[in-house]
Amino acid sequence: MPDLEADAPENPEVPAKPLLPKRRVGWVFAVAAVFWAIDLVTKNLVVANLEGKEPVKVLGGLIYLQVIRNPGAAFSMATGMTWVLALVALAVVIAIIWLSRRLRSIGWAIGLGLVLAGATGNLTDRIFRAPGGLQGHVVDFISAFAPNGKGFAIFNIADSAICVGGALIVLLSLLGKDYDGTSTKDKKKIEKTQEEQA
Repeated sequence: MPDLEADAPENPEVPAKPLLPKRRVGWVFAVAAVFWAIDLVTKNLVVANLEGKEPVKVLGGLIYLQVIRNPGAAFSMATGMTWVLALVALAVVIAIIWLSRRLRSIGWAIGLGLVLAGATGNLTDRIFRAPGGLQGHVVDFISAFAPNGKGFAIFNIADSAICVGGALIVLLSLLGKDYDGTSTKDKKKIEKTQEEQA
């Protein structure tokens, strides 16, 4: 059964405006909760087992696991602005929660849920890890291709969630899929037909 249902148009040449699908706010928080938990568990595991030790080679050197305390943003950027980054993350969380009430697209809900998970995961570190007070250092532990970030910047699950969620949102936007469950292409088609009929 299609997600969008439309009433039969009075004039068959004018397409009816589709009814909006169900709200998808639950998807946002379900995805966010799952990936926030994965981020928290993996960080705690690597801190308990790998901190202060040599990098662990995984998948034949495709990735190395090692604990790095990062005061900066994703991929170790803006290392001198820890408290500003914490406030930015808090603003992102609030904005996503506010927008989630209008979401009717599962794709957008998943994308925003991933971004919310990533922002919340790193914000959790900034609040609860040393030195604390919105200046805590984020635990990064995945170094791709070489240890110590020599092949690619060291990152964590939260960073990955932000990147994947952001990429999904960009892709949906490029495809004309709006967060409210409608399609930009369909909207333009309806508007054009109505203008021609006027």
